[in-house]
Amino acid sequence: MNHPAVKILVVDDEPAIRKLLDVGLSSQDFLVQGAQNAKAAITMAASETPDLVLLDLGLPDMGGHELLAKWRAEGVSFPIIILSSRTDEEGIVKALELGADDYVTKPFRMNELVARIRVALRHRLQANGEPPVLQLGELSVDLVKRIVKVRDEEIKLTPKEYDILQLLVQHHGRVLTHRFILDKVWGEFTDVQYLRVYVRQLRQKIEESPDQPRYILTETGVGYRLSETV
Repeated sequence: MNHPAVKILVVDDEPAIRKLLDVGLSSQDFLVQGAQNAKAAITMAASETPDLVLLDLGLPDMGGHELLAKWRAEGVSFPIIILSSRTDEEGIVKALELGADDYVTKPFRMNELVARIRVALRHRLQANGEPPVLQLGELSVDLVKRIVKVRDEEIKLTPKEYDILQLLVQHHGRVLTHRFILDKVWGEFTDVQYLRVYVRQLRQKIEESPDQPRYILTETGVGYRLSETV
C-alpha cells in the first residue's frame, strides 16, 4: 500500500536554493513546492497544507521571523525548519523562541537536512505521547520511573540534572535554546553559566568522554541537542 507523499514547502527567494532542494528532496520521495516570498508562502500554506516548511529568514517582502510568528500566532502546527547563514546565531535563537522546530545552516549537506526533516516530522507525530523509555546507545532514560542508566548501571542525578536530561529526552533530536531550558528548569531566564555548569556535571555522569560528548551536543551560541544517533 502506497502512503501519500510528505509535502514540503520551501520558502526561499533564491532560485538556486529552491532548485537544489527540489532535486535533493524529491529524490527522497518528498513532494516539494517552492515559494519565493512570504506572500506566496502564506497563500500556498493555506491552500496546500504542507506537512513541513523550510523557511529562509531573509525574504524580500516580509522577514522570516515575522512570517514564523504570524503562522504560530494563527495556530499553524506544521513543523518549520529554518534555513540560515552560519553566523546568524541571534536570528536562529529568535526563530527557535518564536516556535521554529529546528534550523539548518547554509551551506548545508542534504543528508543532514533530510535527517532533521525526519526528526521534526516524527516529533510532531509523537507530540501527544512521548515513549516512556528512551534507549540511545548505552544510555537509557525511563521517564516514568525517573531512572537513568548507562551500560545497565543506574546513574544518580541531582533534581536539576535530571530535569535538564528529561527535557532533552522529551525533545529528542531537536535543538533547545538556552532560554527555553532555563525557563523550563529554573522557571526564569537566569545566567546561562548556571546551565553550562549543570550540563558539564551531567556529561561527567553519562558521557564516556565528557570533553567529546556523544549524547548531549552543544549548538554553539544557541543551546543543546540530544543526539539522534551515537
